[in-house]
Amino acid sequence: MSTKKKSVQDIKIPTFDDLFKTEEQRQDDKLERIYDIPLEEIRPFKNHPYGIRLNSPDMIDLVDSISRLGYNFENAVVRPHPDGNGYEMITGHRRQKALELNGISTIKAVVRNLSDDDATIYMVDSNIKREDVLPSEKGFAYKMKLEAMKRQGKRTDLTSSQVGTKLRADEELAKQAGESRNQIQRYIRLTYLVDSLRDMVDGIREDGKKIALNPAVELSYLTSEQQEQVMTYIDELDSTPSHAQAIRMKELSRQNRLDDNVIYSIMTEEKANQVEKLTFKMNDIDKYFPRSFTPRQKQDTIMKLLDQWAKHRSEKHQSR
Repeated sequence: MSTKKKSVQDIKIPTFDDLFKTEEQRQDDKLERIYDIPLEEIRPFKNHPYGIRLNSPDMIDLVDSISRLGYNFENAVVRPHPDGNGYEMITGHRRQKALELNGISTIKAVVRNLSDDDATIYMVDSNIKREDVLPSEKGFAYKMKLEAMKRQGKRTDLTSSQVGTKLRADEELAKQAGESRNQIQRYIRLTYLVDSLRDMVDGIREDGKKIALNPAVELSYLTSEQQEQVMTYIDELDSTPSHAQAIRMKELSRQNRLDDNVIYSIMTEEKANQVEKLTFKMNDIDKYFPRSFTPRQKQDTIMKLLDQWAKHRSEKHQSR
C-alpha cells in the first residue's frame, strides 16, 4: 500500500521563536485572548433578532450597574467582519449599548474566527434563554438557527443525517431548545406576520392591545394585505379574532374566498365572552349600498340612519 508523500507546502516549518518556546508558552498560545476593542469598530450581527429595549428593567439595571461599578461582566464575543473591516458582534449587543450610554468607548471581547452558520448558532444559543426575549424574537432566532443547521448538514431530508439517525433539523433544534417541534414551528410562523400584528403578539403596542399566540399563528397564513385588513378591524372594532375565527380566515384565504367583507363579517360575530350584539350578514344589506362602500362606511351609515330615526320618534312623541 503506497502512502501519499507530503509536498513541501504541507510541511509546517517552525519559526525561530517556536523552536525556543516552552511547553507552557505553547499551551498559552492556544488560549483565547481578551481584547479592548473600540466600539466604533464593531458592527451588529446581520439580521440580529434580539432587540435592545432601552426602557426595559434589565437594560436600565445594566446601564446603572456599569455607571456604579464599571465593566465587571462577561466578555463579549466578536468575529472579524466578513468584509475585512472591523468586527461583527456575536454576543454582547446590549453590553455594547450600555457602555456607549455610559460614555465608555471600548469593550472587552474575545475574537473568534467563526463561519456564518457557526456564528449564527452561537449568537442564537447565547441569547435565547434570556427571560425578556419576545415571542417574535424567538421566532426569528429559531428560524435563523434552523436554516444554519440545515446548511451544516445536521439534517437536509427525511431519511438521513450525518450521525445516521432519522432526526430532522427542527427536531434537533427542539431538543436543544427544550421546546416541542410544533412549538418551534409556531414561533417561526410569527416571522410571517405584518409588523403591526407582530407587535400585538409581543405586547409592545402603546395602547396595550394584545393578541394570543395561537390565533396569531393562524393569521400568519393570510396574505400581507389580508393581515393589514384584519389589523384595521382590530382597531376599529376594538376586538381581536378568536382562535376559531382565525382558523376560518386561514381556510378561506387558502380557498381565495377571504375578502374585506368576509373579514368584517367574521370579526363582528358574537364571541362567547362578549356581550350580546346584533349582527348582519353582509350579503343581506349589500344591495342598499354603493359597491364602493367599505364595511365601516356601511356601519356608519346604518348608525346615522338609526340616530335620525330615534330623533324622529322622540320629536313625534313630544308633539303628542
